[in-house]
Amino acid sequence: MIRVANDRIAVEGSMTLPGATALLNEGKALLAQGVTVVDLAGVTEVDSSGISVVFGWLRAARDAGKSIRITNVPANFISLAEVYGVTEQLPLG
Repeated sequence: MIRVANDRIAVEGSMTLPGATALLNEGKALLAQGVTVVDLAGVTEVDSSGISVVFGWLRAARDAGKSIRITNVPANFISLAEVYGVTEQLPLG
């Protein structure tokens, strides 16, 4: 689930395969409206699909000539990103 506040989207709950497509599409639509921050503080579970969703959002923002920041990243998300060797490619902050 995604909540919106100002220029920030807050992801809550699971970022796993069953909801990945919906998260990707919802996030892309919000990014097109000018959202610049993705807050992951409410994420309770993540798998490789969640990492892919974030990269999909980054790609969509880049294609639109925008940049986004990823904040409040949970430890399990960072651990997976490290396993896949993509931590440096994420705009964490």
